[in-house]
Amino acid sequence: MTKTSNEKEVVQRILHGDTNAMKDLYDTYIGRLTAVCSRYIADKETVKDVLQDSFIKIFGSMGSFEYRGAGSLLAWTTRIVVNESINKLKEKEHFDWIRPMWELPDTPDDDIPEIEKIPQPAIMEMIRALPSGYRTIFNLYVFENKSHKEIADLLHIKESTSASQLHRAKAMLREEINRYNRSNT
Repeated sequence: MTKTSNEKEVVQRILHGDTNAMKDLYDTYIGRLTAVCSRYIADKETVKDVLQDSFIKIFGSMGSFEYRGAGSLLAWTTRIVVNESINKLKEKEHFDWIRPMWELPDTPDDDIPEIEKIPQPAIMEMIRALPSGYRTIFNLYVFENKSHKEIADLLHIKESTSASQLHRAKAMLREEINRYNRSNT
């Protein structure tokens, strides 16, 4: 999809079976969607599987896409990748919902560590290293802007579980960021 391509036009071309339009959409979005999927799925082979399933679903359900302005196609494809990632996690992994409290420092949420000097790939690796349950809730809350109620409904957990897991994910990330900062000063 070139910068001059219109999302509506690309969708129409795909709906008419234009394989070049499919390739354009794939080439345009694969990097972004890989990054989204990698926030949820740690294993690179599983990321490839989820993306393949996602693109099959994207192309197969293109008729249900509703154009809502510039960027809506990317948002729609991102939602599909997030949902496929979560489905794969539910299928393959046991979520690590509870960890003993003594493993995590009890720090307030407003104690924000310095992250300006940390390269984005290092931060993303820290997120990928979180236990699957923490990582999933952190991503849904921070990157997908889901409420604890929405997360609870999606993952079939209690809202309080979502909130506590987010708090613990933030504590673990804070600890890793501080460790990184100490070792790189």
